[in-house]
Amino acid sequence: MNTDDRQDGTDSMKVQDAVKKETGFVGAGTAAASIVMLAIFAVLHRFIPESVPFGLREIVSAVIGCAVATGNFFMMGMTVQKVVNEQSDDNARNMMKVSYRNRTLMQLVWVVIALVVPALNAAAGIIPLFIPSFLIKARGIFGAAGKGKGM
Repeated sequence: MNTDDRQDGTDSMKVQDAVKKETGFVGAGTAAASIVMLAIFAVLHRFIPESVPFGLREIVSAVIGCAVATGNFFMMGMTVQKVVNEQSDDNARNMMKVSYRNRTLMQLVWVVIALVVPALNAAAGIIPLFIPSFLIKARGIFGAAGKGKGM
């Protein structure tokens, strides 16, 4: 525990640098991948406009999907930050379960909204939800490959 942290837990809501850094990575990567996705939508729309729409509804859907994906990652990071300081394994496990359930519910609500609201494009809104997982796995693979070069 940092010397700045208080024993009563009132400082536990302070976002640690690691959570900020990782959320920044996920947010920037998800935004960049969403821009690539929108560019693909635009190109496909140019060639097959009757099958692939492109306009404000796709952009808005992607922005909201990106925000939900990044928010999900941030909430997970904050939960891990709290769990690290938890004394009881049972309490820590319960905190993770509740966080997982709430984050999954948040994403599910967004998916339903993206599917039901006519002003949104479901594909453009849902695809960004998968991007953080790919980013983290790719960084793990390429980061491990980069570290192995010196061996």
